[in-house]
Amino acid sequence: MYNPYGYPYPNWANPPMYNPDPWKNYIPLRDYGPNPYVVNIEDATLQNNNFRLALWTGTYLQLTLMSINVGDDIGLEMHPDVDQFIRIEQGQGIAMMGDSRDRLCYRRRVYDDYVIFIPAGKWHNLINTGRVPIKLYSIYAPPEHPHGTIHRTKEDAEEHHD
Repeated sequence: MYNPYGYPYPNWANPPMYNPDPWKNYIPLRDYGPNPYVVNIEDATLQNNNFRLALWTGTYLQLTLMSINVGDDIGLEMHPDVDQFIRIEQGQGIAMMGDSRDRLCYRRRVYDDYVIFIPAGKWHNLINTGRVPIKLYSIYAPPEHPHGTIHRTKEDAEEHHD
């Protein structure tokens, strides 16, 4: 039996491999763009302990991983020409958005598996209200941060504001 690509089943795409290594899900976290790349995004997101790390930067799109400490936030910001998508893999918080930095009228509680869509030009913040770090990934279109960005802490991100 063959698939549409002419490879025989059953293991045409991913041959089974025995890997007794307990670190088998370890992912070296760095910017893989703009090369083709496939990753288990949940594993990569949960593994990340950096405030922000660019995992893939292309010409028109960027994916970053973030870890927001308990009681901390992303920081109030606005991207005039960039739409943003955030997916929370772990933790809980409050997402806030608005037309000006002092009018964040749109507020929603967010948890594991929630997504946040942030239109270009909207002021926004995400505050961790839980007991564990918020682990999330964010997609920017077009890219917001330089290729290879790694901010180990929020202070590092503020110091090296892109």
